[in-house]
Amino acid sequence: MDTIEEVVQGWLKHRLVVHDLLELVDDEDMGFKPWDGAQTLGELAVHIATSMDMFVKLVKTGKFAPPNKETFQSMEDVRNIVHKYTSITKGDLKSLTKTNITEEVEFNKDSAPGSFWLSNAIDHEIHHKGQLFTYVRMTGAKKMPFFMKHPTEV
Repeated sequence: MDTIEEVVQGWLKHRLVVHDLLELVDDEDMGFKPWDGAQTLGELAVHIATSMDMFVKLVKTGKFAPPNKETFQSMEDVRNIVHKYTSITKGDLKSLTKTNITEEVEFNKDSAPGSFWLSNAIDHEIHHKGQLFTYVRMTGAKKMPFFMKHPTEV
């Protein structure tokens, strides 16, 4: 596995694009959802941030705790929540030890090393970031960011 710093930098190359996408969204599109039963754009962005936090805390503590419930009234609130969790998650990732990465952790009635759940969390975030790209494009955004930051941009 990569060093923790490489994991952090690799993750940030994706997370910072979420920040960029959210800058393209106005309050009137915060509630957009492409089908009945889908999360709204605002909910999807908050889900991305709180789910990554949940997985990193699972790896760090070895114990599952559901993601925090966050409420928002505006896109500025959504952006602030995502920025807050980016900072928290970055710190938590940097604090992971080799033991955290190698020890078995139970989640959703399955057990695997912390490295598996960390990789799963990053893949989960990338999956939802792809959905967020689609949502933002469907709200009318024309100039979209590249799917990830280049090394000199992190």
